[in-house]
Amino acid sequence: MPVIWLIDAYRAGERGQVRALVEALGWPYETRVLSYRKERFWPHLLCRDSVHGLTDEAARSLQPPWPDLVISCGVRNEPVCRWIRAQSGGHTRYIHVGRPWAALETFDLVITTPQYRVPPRANVVNNMLTLHSVTAQRLATARSAWSDAFEALPRPCFAVIAGGNSGPFTFGPKAAAHLGRQASRLAQKHGGSLLVTTSSRTSEAAVAALREAIDVPVYFYPWRPDDKANPYFGMLAWADRLVVTGDSIAMLSEACATGKPVHMFDLGGMRGTTQGAVDFRLGATLYGWLMRWLPQSLSRDITLVHRQLRESGRAVWLEEQFAAVSVPAESDMQRAVTAVRELLGQG
Repeated sequence: MPVIWLIDAYRAGERGQVRALVEALGWPYETRVLSYRKERFWPHLLCRDSVHGLTDEAARSLQPPWPDLVISCGVRNEPVCRWIRAQSGGHTRYIHVGRPWAALETFDLVITTPQYRVPPRANVVNNMLTLHSVTAQRLATARSAWSDAFEALPRPCFAVIAGGNSGPFTFGPKAAAHLGRQASRLAQKHGGSLLVTTSSRTSEAAVAALREAIDVPVYFYPWRPDDKANPYFGMLAWADRLVVTGDSIAMLSEACATGKPVHMFDLGGMRGTTQGAVDFRLGATLYGWLMRWLPQSLSRDITLVHRQLRESGRAVWLEEQFAAVSVPAESDMQRAVTAVRELLGQG
């Protein structure tokens, strides 16, 4: 049985991906949560194999015996994982999930998604969607847990999952109100109701605008940190269809994992043209300039994900008609697990 270290990611979305991968492997693992010195950013900028970016306590926690496999995510973890591999004399294999910042040959395996534009290589798995922990069993459990809250609502139920600002796209009050009106019309057309949740990135102004624009039966959940009563998985389980804002590949991935029809909501400009009123944000304008003029490695383009989802039949835009849901024969997680096992000679 291989020894695995999970070097925990420091961002919530990335943390969920690496944890989902190690759990899907089914092997025992140790989780290492590291602390960084904010002022020491040179190890990852210079692509060094180093623990100098860590606090002294975090650095001391990394001691032999070294693992067979280290799995992580995030630019600040890259120098640490390479250092662990070097200390092991090259025995440890290093798997990186998400965007790779160093040269591809410095990783044993990269598991990534289209928005980062990672070129095909022998050590790269280019999945369509991110890794996640949505399983049939988890959905069944959530459906039972939330039956009292949702079963009285008119069917069909449309889950509306709202994100926030992302790169060149802005989810402000104008976009939120537009989403609320469109989702309400969809529910009215079918005589159904909405299950609405916001997220950690949804601004208070957008939450208020979204709530005010809805005029059909609804269960509305404004996101709260560390809330054990968060109905997110219950909504995935109870929804007959899902509407997801196009800013988050993680939310799109989890919605598609249900096998139900998924509609993407265009925040404005996601299809190359601006439709309706768009919220202005200086950061979005600057990011758009970055995407246009600077190297692609410094930005990400989530419209590449939208395009692949639509072309594969896994999702459509909100105003488009769904023909039939396309479910791939092999899931992204299955593809990732197979690649990891083959790397360790466990295939």
